[in-house]
Amino acid sequence: SLHACGLSQRQDSPLNCFMYGCNVCLGPGSLGFEPGEGDGSRSSPGRVLSPAPGAEGGDAAERREGNSSFRGGGRAASYPAKHLARSLSLIQERSALLRKWYHLMIENKDDLAKIITAENGKPLKEAQGEILYSASFLEWFAEEARRVYGDIIPPAAKGRRILVLKQPVGVATIITPWNFPSAMITRKVGAALAAGCTVVVKPAEDTPLSALALAELANQAGIPAGVFNVVPCSRQQTPAVGEALCTDPLVAKISFTGSTATGKLLLHYAADTVKRVSMELGGHAPFIVFDSANVDQAVAGALASKYRNSGQTCVCTNRFLVQKGIHDTFVEKFAKAIERELHVGNGFDERTTQGPLINEKAVEKVERHISDAVAQGASIVTGGKRHSLGKNFFEPTLLSNVTTNMLCTREETFGPVAPVIKFDTEAEAVAIANSANVGLAGYFYSQDPGQIWRVAEQLEVGMVGVNEGLLSAVECPFGGVKQSGLGREGSKYGIDEYLEVKYVCFGGL
Repeated sequence: SLHACGLSQRQDSPLNCFMYGCNVCLGPGSLGFEPGEGDGSRSSPGRVLSPAPGAEGGDAAERREGNSSFRGGGRAASYPAKHLARSLSLIQERSALLRKWYHLMIENKDDLAKIITAENGKPLKEAQGEILYSASFLEWFAEEARRVYGDIIPPAAKGRRILVLKQPVGVATIITPWNFPSAMITRKVGAALAAGCTVVVKPAEDTPLSALALAELANQAGIPAGVFNVVPCSRQQTPAVGEALCTDPLVAKISFTGSTATGKLLLHYAADTVKRVSMELGGHAPFIVFDSANVDQAVAGALASKYRNSGQTCVCTNRFLVQKGIHDTFVEKFAKAIERELHVGNGFDERTTQGPLINEKAVEKVERHISDAVAQGASIVTGGKRHSLGKNFFEPTLLSNVTTNMLCTREETFGPVAPVIKFDTEAEAVAIANSANVGLAGYFYSQDPGQIWRVAEQLEVGMVGVNEGLLSAVECPFGGVKQSGLGREGSKYGIDEYLEVKYVCFGGL
């Protein structure tokens, strides 16, 4: 059973504990969240609404403002951080706990996927894929925990030996988004726990239930209380909670995934106590199709890159740049693929490939971008309006005759809109792609080896897909350049974000 209370078996629903506020599964004790000093009060319920009309929501615990201050979470987590060397001193212990947590995720993958679809709205098949991806980070970092190597440096002076040690930074604040409510947690927390840190996770206010489910499984895996902490809160309380978790002097590290604007605010919070920071911020990914490209492959890649999670991912293509020689062919085939392969619906419907957008504000932004483009001369090839299923559902949209002056090419849309810009030369395409002040991911399709090398090196992004529309993999470093963030997650580099390098000099030998 996923839940400690056994409610899922009694009522034959894997979501009942999280959907209806079971005190056993949602209470602070079951999550490893330790209340602040002098705090004997219960958490108050916070309602979680599904983005799909008519779908069930759920309840998540919310810390009351003033019931010991939000700093209590940081204080509670700091104790095991300071004494982690005693409680989890052996690397194999950390590795074994992470691996057990991984196996529990796999055992409960169907329940976890249903929770994601219920609170996020994405199609169940995508949610199932996210759970496997999410669990893989725990497996990966269970192995990387055993490879935190130091160094021995030959000394320049006699009678000395020089050592380099790697040690955990301490308490880490983890702030995660709603679009991947499970994977964004494990990608950060897996690395932090492998390094020997403790964490306080503040999940997105739209999707706290996945975080609580992960906390329950962490508890079942035997991860000590206070090592993995979850602090859900309402939208109204988010600024106060975020500030407290990022300014508390006991917190040594901040890891954040979200908008560039919020990331800049958190950097200000971190500055006063000079905290370690890693951030994965906004993107504005270009997708370039050169004349030499295989058009059918490019269309398949475009479909995957643009419309996954209804266009609500940070690495989704936001600007399509297509060379004039194949522009018309590409647009025609892309439109047919959209109409043939994409199906809008409730995430629990088997045929659905496009679920609802997360909320009304997201839909309004999509409408604003389309209206602005059309007003400036763009043409709607397919889609372009809200779907009849409900206010948060939007038709997959393709725009042609798009220019670089339009909002959809200057701002990240975060929705199912594909604007296509026609270009003449390679240099022009690269210049348009690099004109953004962010640089997370970029894609291009070409069969010219020389062009592939040139463009891959010239694109100002942290990740490049060459003849490939999907980039993410646990083994690969995820992150951006410019205002898309700092640091890398996943891969062998991800654990370094949670480690300090200490130089030790032995003299008098």
